[in-house]
Amino acid sequence: MTVSTSRLLGFCLASMAIILVPGPSVLFTIARGIAWGRLVAVLTVLGNSLGALALSAVVAVGLGPVLTRSATLTAAIEVAGGAYLLWLGAEAFAHRREHAASIARREGSRPPASRAVRQGFVVGFLNPKALVFFIAVFPHFVDRTAGDVTLQLLVLGAIFSTMAFFSDSAWGIAAGTAREWLLDSPRHLVRLRTVGAVVMLGLGVLIITTAVA
Repeated sequence: MTVSTSRLLGFCLASMAIILVPGPSVLFTIARGIAWGRLVAVLTVLGNSLGALALSAVVAVGLGPVLTRSATLTAAIEVAGGAYLLWLGAEAFAHRREHAASIARREGSRPPASRAVRQGFVVGFLNPKALVFFIAVFPHFVDRTAGDVTLQLLVLGAIFSTMAFFSDSAWGIAAGTAREWLLDSPRHLVRLRTVGAVVMLGLGVLIITTAVA
């Protein structure tokens, strides 16, 4: 398989444009960084990137054309992603005080690494922005004369997911750093935890209302 340098460069530029626009993945990462700190934020990004990679693989092996023809199935995936964010936001809001108090005492109240990665994976896999990008943009950068089209799509998905990991990690580290400055103030941590929960709740509502509109 041989893909031209100009085609790959164009894909990278298009990917960066969509990655830098704050969408579900970025806002979710910021919320996690504020709530739990840099480590959980980066682990969330890792899971998110793996989820995006898995989603791109699904599109590559044939789901893309199916979703293009079925608006109902696309909307169902968006609603599922929004509902999951609502659940995470509601959980964060319900436990915001106990989590903030334990963080201020520097106790281990953060979610385990495996859970952070798993939750990030679900959000990444059900990210409607990534889904639309994969379906709408990927085909434009495929060269049908260069070899296996499915393999090309898989490579493009891997490139996109890697770029997203580094970009989203920067957002998460910045948010986690801001949270670290307030470790000794439980009241401020409750506010930050609340902000993180509200971001997730608002994002979930926005995704669902957009999907069913």
